[in-house]
Amino acid sequence: MKWQIGDVTITKLVEITSASLGEYILPDASTVALRKIDWIGPFLDADSRMVLSFHSLIVQTTDRLVIVDTCIGNDKTRNYPRWNRMQSSFRSDLKDAGFEEDAFDTVLCTHMHVDHVGWNTYRNDDRWLPTFKNARYLYAREEWDHWQVESQEEYGPVIEDSVQPIFDLGLADLVESSHCVSDEIRLVPTTGHTPGHVSVHISSRGEEAIITGDVFHHPCQIAHPTWCATADSDQDAALRTRKAFLSAYADRPVLCIGTHFAGVTAGKLVSDGETYRLDY
Repeated sequence: MKWQIGDVTITKLVEITSASLGEYILPDASTVALRKIDWIGPFLDADSRMVLSFHSLIVQTTDRLVIVDTCIGNDKTRNYPRWNRMQSSFRSDLKDAGFEEDAFDTVLCTHMHVDHVGWNTYRNDDRWLPTFKNARYLYAREEWDHWQVESQEEYGPVIEDSVQPIFDLGLADLVESSHCVSDEIRLVPTTGHTPGHVSVHISSRGEEAIITGDVFHHPCQIAHPTWCATADSDQDAALRTRKAFLSAYADRPVLCIGTHFAGVTAGKLVSDGETYRLDY
């Protein structure tokens, strides 16, 4: 799946999809409540359960090749059974999509959760090596600082196997949450899900897109922004960010690309009575 924003091409590369995590991540989003959202069908399975997609978004400008979020990864020790020592075809799928790992100059992580940093590294014997060895890996400074004192023990040794090796090899850059990557790509601070969480804004030739990160885990939160995720480090801040995000981008010609939105994945945010919907 691809989108064109002026001279910028954005390509979606899926690692896995799942309908097993929805009610754990968003406990307010029962199947009964979801069925009441009349536009939500493409983002549910046949049993009206939320489908989540775990994918990377590749942003290609005239002179830059950037990958945003690197999914879950293979061979990682994880406490969630399906992800534990997973074996996905991510790397071969990337090549089949026409992208060579060595051609990427930038890796952007919206935050450092387990499903956003996994393919930062790959296992080689007993070492974790950078998947994108010619890239600079950009992290918001607040995010890195947060994980120096917090842990992800719920998921496994995420920082140890997917982030720390990048720093050890001198490939990481700590940047501000509003950092400009290039003329077309800049970070937008969207704190709440984690303290240093960012979204990614793309603009070219008068056209715009925004990659959400985990401001939203599922499009149902567009209709119900008060439905908070269990994984939010600060649910009150995450709620304020969702409301501000909707206010800033709704009813504008900005393509909203969901980091976990399955199916069509992207659309325009539009007002819908007292709330919002995704127009796809």
